[in-house]
Amino acid sequence: MNVQTSESGYHYNVMRRAIELIDQGGESLSLEELARQMDMSPAHFQRLFSRWTGVSPKRYQQYLTLGHAKALLRERFTTLETAHSVGLSGSGRLHDLFLKWEAMSPGEYARKGAGLTIYWGWFESPFGPALVMGTAKGICGMAFAAETGEEAAMQDMLSRWPLADFVEDPMRLRPWVLSAFGAASDRLEPTPLYLIGSPLQIKVWEALMQIPSGQVTTYSQIAQAVGTPQAVRAVGTAVGRNPVSWLIPCHRALRKSGGLGGYHWGLPVKRAMLAYEAAQADA
Repeated sequence: MNVQTSESGYHYNVMRRAIELIDQGGESLSLEELARQMDMSPAHFQRLFSRWTGVSPKRYQQYLTLGHAKALLRERFTTLETAHSVGLSGSGRLHDLFLKWEAMSPGEYARKGAGLTIYWGWFESPFGPALVMGTAKGICGMAFAAETGEEAAMQDMLSRWPLADFVEDPMRLRPWVLSAFGAASDRLEPTPLYLIGSPLQIKVWEALMQIPSGQVTTYSQIAQAVGTPQAVRAVGTAVGRNPVSWLIPCHRALRKSGGLGGYHWGLPVKRAMLAYEAAQADA
């Protein structure tokens, strides 16, 4: 069952098509031509993107181009040295999404979820269908299925904690999901995260949570921040195994060359997330 958080799932489908068209036509593609190929009037296309991102389609078009990652590294690169100097630990107000978190102990992680009840549900998100999983302590998984398909996303998440008991209960998770995707309400609590991973993975995920929205860093910067500057490949693997996409913002990690790198749920989703955050930062 999909629990609708907003009409934003529709927006992702529009944006996914826009990415394809912009890749084919580049920034020279006019607003009128882009709207025509989207089977929309220019006015409707303008309203849709302005309502969702707060910026014009033309500006948003620039965020979606293939060279946007290089521009982000030039203009919005952040080091993690400051975060590393304070230990990358603790709880409380972590980056702009206002999260609180705690990590499973290494012993608990080794038990592969045995004795753990994990609740799950499908939700619409700004980036298409999202599978969200959580324990009594907080969200432990978030997958995006727009590119992979819902069955593959579900099997991927189930395989991470094979001995856990999984219970479908989207309404239990709904307040956390609403808060996670920025719903405005005085009644919503900060989104709690329950990090289930190896000690290295958790250090890497903590580092990712220090990257502000609208900014990016590199895999090598993350490796330095967690004290393993020679282990960029291992850090990259830990980034790719992030179970809570979007909230642990692995989409903000890029290659030093300006390449996007990989993304577990599909590069169009990563590009959409980076463009969305850049637009929100500029709005």
